[in-house]
Amino acid sequence: MQPENFYYDNKIVRNFGIATIVWGIIGMTVGLLVAIQMYAPGANLHNQFTTFGRIRPLHTNAVIFAFVGNAIFMGVYYSLQRLLKARMFSDALSKIHFWGWQLIIVSAVITLPLGLTTSHEYAELEWPIDIAITIIWVVFGINMFGTIFKRRERHLYVAIWFYIATFVTIAVLHIVNSVELPVGAFKSYMVYAGVQDALVQWWYGHNAVAFFLTTPYLGMMYYFLPKMANRPVYSYKLSILHFWALIFIYIWAGPHHLLYTSLPGWAQSLGVAFSIMLIAPSWGGMINGLLTLRGAWDKVRDDVNLKFMVVALTAYGMATFEGPMLSLKQINGIAHFSDWIVAHVHVGALGWNGFLTFAILYWIIPRIYKTELFSKKLASFHFWAGTLGIIFYAVPMYWAGFTQSLMLKEFNPDGMLKYPNFLESTLQILPMHMMRSVGGAIYLLGVIVMGYNLYRTMRQGSLVANEGAQAMPLEPAHTLAKESTFHRTLERRPIQLMVLALITILVGSVIELMPTMTISSNVPTIASVKPYTPLELQGRDIYIREGCSNCHSQTIRPFRSETERYGEYSKAGEFVYDHPFLWGSKRTGPDLARIGGKYGNAWHYNHMMDPRLMSPGSIMPEYSWLLTQKLDTTTTIAKINGMRKLGVPYAAGYENIANQDLDKQAKEIAANLYADKIEVKSDKEIVAIIAYLQRLGTDIKANKTATK
Repeated sequence: MQPENFYYDNKIVRNFGIATIVWGIIGMTVGLLVAIQMYAPGANLHNQFTTFGRIRPLHTNAVIFAFVGNAIFMGVYYSLQRLLKARMFSDALSKIHFWGWQLIIVSAVITLPLGLTTSHEYAELEWPIDIAITIIWVVFGINMFGTIFKRRERHLYVAIWFYIATFVTIAVLHIVNSVELPVGAFKSYMVYAGVQDALVQWWYGHNAVAFFLTTPYLGMMYYFLPKMANRPVYSYKLSILHFWALIFIYIWAGPHHLLYTSLPGWAQSLGVAFSIMLIAPSWGGMINGLLTLRGAWDKVRDDVNLKFMVVALTAYGMATFEGPMLSLKQINGIAHFSDWIVAHVHVGALGWNGFLTFAILYWIIPRIYKTELFSKKLASFHFWAGTLGIIFYAVPMYWAGFTQSLMLKEFNPDGMLKYPNFLESTLQILPMHMMRSVGGAIYLLGVIVMGYNLYRTMRQGSLVANEGAQAMPLEPAHTLAKESTFHRTLERRPIQLMVLALITILVGSVIELMPTMTISSNVPTIASVKPYTPLELQGRDIYIREGCSNCHSQTIRPFRSETERYGEYSKAGEFVYDHPFLWGSKRTGPDLARIGGKYGNAWHYNHMMDPRLMSPGSIMPEYSWLLTQKLDTTTTIAKINGMRKLGVPYAAGYENIANQDLDKQAKEIAANLYADKIEVKSDKEIVAIIAYLQRLGTDIKANKTATK
């Protein structure tokens, strides 16, 4: 057989690389603004489109799906072609994938500040964009598997196993978590409710971290680290154990985000058990990477790419040890809802994802432009700026988390809460948040310097859009000798590998999700819990639009410190009509599960107009536009009909008179405000959100009264 000539497509790699840099700078700049808003309310810019609640999900989506997402595709498109010795299956699909992904990101940039959100963590984009994500992900999958099928290399290298697992698992996660009922062009309700929705969301949320921020990056680590070090992977056998153990165990760990909630105890225990087991495969991957550098440590001192890689692997090891530790109930009880989690997440995001991305960019760009890096000194500056940025970011956040959590749990000798006002703890940690923003600024400076360095690198070189290569054609399967092991045989068969990976991740998913979805006794109802009135439902949607759940939780854990501060702990039956659930994942402000009736309508009105009037020193943004914006009641019929389809027991035909009930309740609230010398028309959005807040927790209070 004669070798075949073909060409690698470097243009698509270049496009994803530039998008990685641009979106990285944009996403991190928004993140810096969000960090400043945590101690300077004026940084919300007194504008409804730039408040913390609206742009915090913009930051997370930009960093995860724009920066990291484009980096994944850059690394996959570069390494896949060279591992398979084949050009990508279709140039047209590559272009559709690139431009489709960028349009999805732009749609997020537009819709999230507009308040068009599902409120699901890392899945805030509304249903039309979810459909677009599905289509583009399928395009990526077809392109990837098409390339695998036309490969000139029979065995699939370990990096490709991780790419395949990423594709199939993200597809499953996205589809299951995005089952929504549209009630408008950009408005939907999650099909799942309350406890069920919380379980699905954190099964998705944790595994989005696992299979979007971890497995594709491990695949890229297995390709690029040996290339950079010019050494083989330390252990082939360890890579097999790492891969299969990781994808099997990771999928079970989601419930550790819901410890001490009303999620069934057996699901919480499964999440804890598998989280602890997750240490083994995670550290197996880290060790395999670091030991690949054995005998090459002299090179690490001089090669900035390897420095980035070493810190990335170290951050991965730290984050994947800390994560299981945080799943232990005793530690979780202190850490959850606090800035400790913010520190933990950013060690992984800035250290693991960020530094590995930077190493790959510094590796790829000079090679596809056939030139040297413009400045090694600037790259070294970036490394140290990034490292210092991580330290100045993470350490204050750990300190803030410990401080606030311990303050909120402390009792005085008389058995009373020492700090009954939540705001006391907020004010105490403001200096830590200031330092956090300094760390973020230093890290961002390093990324900007990288962008300039790589821009100059591209300017001094010339892109080899079609890089010539040569390889022998793929030998027929029947001519090959039989492999000695099952796994070596599996490495020749991509479809079987994909199916086995799919089965591996489905086992844990089905066992955890199905009982809560199908066994009604797992989510017992409470007779006194009734559906929201039309006005309360509209108010809840405004609450979601403004991103209030980014700062306020709505679930009280069974700790004395929480029941003393907020009231009766939360029950599963309270949330059966909540589409979506709104338990929140961080407490920047107090929990609102029992806020109903605690303050008068006038208090809520003034608090929304200017939080510092009612809570001096508050860092909450003002929501003055709610006082003037008219409530859109044209959506009420669609919303009532949608809720009924989801099982909320609104009477047949109620949608036709719902606005009458809405108007009646709104006028009662407006009259109550007028009695307190506050003039507001009953058709304003502030009235609806007051109605919702005054409802929270009152069903349980009614139930307690009824049983006396």
